[in-house]
Amino acid sequence: MAAPLGLYSHVSRVKSGSTIYIAGQVGVDAHGRLVGPGDIAAQMRQTFENLGVALKAAGGSFSDVAKFTTYLTRDGDLAAFMETRKEIFAKLYPAGGYPPNTLLVISRLVKPELLIEIEAVAAV
Repeated sequence: MAAPLGLYSHVSRVKSGSTIYIAGQVGVDAHGRLVGPGDIAAQMRQTFENLGVALKAAGGSFSDVAKFTTYLTRDGDLAAFMETRKEIFAKLYPAGGYPPNTLLVISRLVKPELLIEIEAVAAV
């Protein structure tokens, strides 16, 4: 195998329990169609729906999430992001106990119409 192209490894190992790594999810539906063009809240709701599907497929749920990493493409969406997360987390984490999250504002994602991407690490 060729050397990594950047600062990462091709393989990692977790020795305790099962760790699930979910690639960044975006606001596209199961058919690959963008949900909510220009609408951070709509894209964010779809992104969390996609995360839920991935977690379930791996035998987990949102209660198993150890960490989120969130990428936004517009700093003007921060207030809407915070408000929408509050709405979503009230349903996903009714007792509180939210997982850590690293939030970054970046210049763009793989497609310019995507406004948010969220990846997760979970332990089941």
